[in-house]
This record gives sequence, structure tokens and C-alpha cells, in this order.
Amino acid sequence: MSSVTEFYRCQIGGETVINYAYTDFPLRLLVKDVYYFFAYCWALPWVFFPIHPFGSGELDELYPSRMNIFCLTVHFFLLIFQVAFLIALPFAIFFPAWMGIGAIVGFHSLNRLVCMLLNGKDIIFHSDEKYAKARPEHEHEQWVFLNGVSTGEHWMKTNLNRLAITFGRPILGIHNRTSGMVFDVIECLIQRNFSYATGDIRVCYRHIKDILYNPKKTKVVFIMHSQGAIEGGMVLDWLLQEMPQDLLAKLEVYTFGSAANHFNNPHRHVISQDLTRSKPFEAMQTIVSETTYETPATTPLEVKKDPMISANLLRRSSSIASYHTASAAKDRAIGHIEHYTHNTDFVAIWGILHFATNRMASSQLPRFLGRLFNRSNGHGGHLFVQHYLDGLFPLKRDPETGEFIGVEENNAFMEEVIKFGIEGTAMENAREAFEISYGGTGGFGTGEISTPIEVYDQFSARKKQRKDVKVKELSRLWMYRNGRSPPEISAALAAELASIDRRNSLL
Repeated sequence: MSSVTEFYRCQIGGETVINYAYTDFPLRLLVKDVYYFFAYCWALPWVFFPIHPFGSGELDELYPSRMNIFCLTVHFFLLIFQVAFLIALPFAIFFPAWMGIGAIVGFHSLNRLVCMLLNGKDIIFHSDEKYAKARPEHEHEQWVFLNGVSTGEHWMKTNLNRLAITFGRPILGIHNRTSGMVFDVIECLIQRNFSYATGDIRVCYRHIKDILYNPKKTKVVFIMHSQGAIEGGMVLDWLLQEMPQDLLAKLEVYTFGSAANHFNNPHRHVISQDLTRSKPFEAMQTIVSETTYETPATTPLEVKKDPMISANLLRRSSSIASYHTASAAKDRAIGHIEHYTHNTDFVAIWGILHFATNRMASSQLPRFLGRLFNRSNGHGGHLFVQHYLDGLFPLKRDPETGEFIGVEENNAFMEEVIKFGIEGTAMENAREAFEISYGGTGGFGTGEISTPIEVYDQFSARKKQRKDVKVKELSRLWMYRNGRSPPEISAALAAELASIDRRNSLL
């Protein structure tokens, strides 16, 4: 069976399916999470499958290297040890209090000591220089990775090194330390439902904030996997509460196998939000150009209409150079968000796929924002390197030395054609517009949020002529492979995509 990739836009809302969100009562959220954990448990085996091939060699989590075998052995011991503890815990009531308390303290002490064998002492890591050296053209960038469950020091380093090979840049890692698989899942439930910020979340927040305030860094690429997306989502919530909007615009966010139940990225202006919800096609063609001004209170927001596109063009007059330009549909605080999943990955099914692809009971419920690429037909697997990176960004080797030399240019995933849905009642259901990120298809997606989108070339949209679009043509992350960089979407380019004459775009 050939593989297909389903593409979803940011969620806005629609018919009743999910009637709760992360802002609901914590105990209700916990009950829902436990229920769906068992409802989706059929996919649990896919967390580890397929076991081979090992496309990244020793960098793959299940490759039979000495360190991988050691990590797996320790995790197996922790799994048995923790399950036995949880089974025995209710029987503590039959013993004297001092015995029960002593047993619990003894268990946690031993569990912590064993986990130290995996975690090491550091919380900040860096990819090895042999996999990617710093380049002058990337000096303005900072790449940050936040790992998922059951990841100790060794797997953290292999994750970072695999990212470095893939994107040709040094990677900074903030370690989400493991407490064993069972306790990591419990920690996910606590973080996701009670919004509890563990120590690694607070460390990550401080580091991301410092980087965003660094004037030498104009782009911050934040990559997360699994539980890391829960933690990273909380970090973004904090940043959205207090960071200046122009600094947040530096951020680009990419998740793999996300376990999160929400991702926030609000519009910068209410007029963009209203236009996106009421007239999404028009929002795609609307150019928003904003600059700072010494006395903004005396400078009204001017709304002008271009007869060529019959859409509002927004611009704030100022003597200072513009710092933000986008279409109204992408006029958001965080520059760009993309999610990658497998449709048989239990963590993704329990996390992002449950919350991002179902219809919401109310448009007022918090939404799961960002583009979503969901690979189907049993590619499965939740491991970051062995399943996600090997499947989505397979590596090539030097035929003489056998060393990895970057990502295969023509790989199966990126060559897949986006699976189209059925054109339907997008306007009635207030689906969100999106911009195609390349010049050849200035298109617009329609259809139900629970089905993949259709993409039409805007010049033939009225004729309903379908245009095939490949994953690599919509994936911004793909444009970073092997040290490359995507073209920055300026106002002029955005105007071009919407067939707007540059002379009339108020640039």
C-alpha cells in the first residue's frame, strides 16, 4: 500500500466532538486523558516498531551498540521496578505508617540513583562539532531541542548529533531528564492536566527567553519531541504572556510525535483574526505591514483597499523600518509552527492527533495551532531518530568513507503527494486560511478540519482543477536540510503569491 501524508491547517472549531480543552478543570482533564490512554492503547506496540532498519546506525535508539543496550537494560529494570511499586502501593495501608513511609522513601531513593546512571549531571548539551560546525551564514540563528520521554544523556546526545547532520547546524539541547518510562508518563499527565512546570521547563524558559533577547540572534528554531512538546508548549505560553511581539516573531517551532494537548499562537491584531475567520481567502491575500513608532498613540491604524484584489491592506505609518510583514492569515505572534506525526504512533494519537484533528464544540475553546503533517499507512514508530528522523529525513553516506554526508534529496516522505480531502463548507465552519510557502502554487485550502485539505491553484480554482502538491513543497523544515535556509517571506513575496502588483502593495 502506498504511503500518503495528510495535511491539516490550524484548528479553529466547528461541529461538536471535543467539548473540553487544557483550560478546563484539571481533574476532568485527567479523567479524560486516562480514558483515552486506554482507548488508544491498541497503538502502544507501535512506540517501538519498526525495530529496523537502522538508517542512522549507532545514532538510532535501538541499534545494538554497547551504550544503547545499557540504556535499554536500565529502562527495562525501571519498568518492572516501577510497575511493581505501583501495584504494591495500595497494600501499604495494611502496615504501620513508619514502614509504609520508609518503603516509599527507599523506593524513590533507589529509583533516583538508577536514573542517575542514565541522566548524568548536565542539563544543557551541545551537538558534537564533527557532525556540524558553526557557519558564518548561520551566526544569527540558534537551534534548540527539547527531548521526550525516557531520554537519558546518551540518547540526548545522539538526538542532537542526528539533528546536526540533518540541518547542518550546531544544536543546543535542554535535557528533559527521565525518571523511567512509567514515571515519565505520570509526569506527562501532571504537566498536561495541571499545568505544572517541572525544573526542566523552567530552565528551558530562561534559556529561550535569553536567546530571544539576544540582539545577535534574529531566528530561534525550537524543535520538540514527544513530552518535550508538552513542556515546550508551556514555555511558549509563558513567553506569549510577557515577551514583546517583535521578539516572538523570531521563533519557529517544529514538533515530532507531540504529546501536547494545545499549542497557542494568537493573532497580532484583532482585524487579522476577524478577517481570517470570516473571509479566509481574502485574509490570505491581505498584506499586513507594521512598524514601530515613537508615539504610537497618535498614529492611527490606516486601512486601505486595493481594487486589484478587493482586500484590506493594513499599514502603520512610521519613520522606523518595518519589523513585521505577513498576510493577515499568518499575522501571528510566533513566526511559524509545524507538527509531524505518524498515524500509528500512540503518543501522537493520544496527543496532537486527538486534539488537533477533531472538531471542537465551540470556537471559544483553545485551539491547536500550526501546520500538521500526518504520515499514514503504518509507518508508525515514536522514537525520535529511528522512526521520525530516519523516516522523514533519511541520511545518505559517502560511498568511500561510509560517513554520513547529509539528507537524501529525493526521499519517499518528501516526495509524497498530499492527500486531498473533499471541498466542502470551509466558510460555514470557519476554517482557517493558510499560505502556500512556495511560489508555484499560490493556493488556498478548503474542506473539513477532520479531513485533509484540498489545494487548488488560485488561477484555476474556479474550474476546480486539482493541483498535486508534495510534502516538500509545504514543509518549511525541509528547506533547512543540509545547511540550507528557506527564503524569507517578505511583503513583496507575499504580495507576489497573492498575485498583487508590487506597485500597489503599499510596501
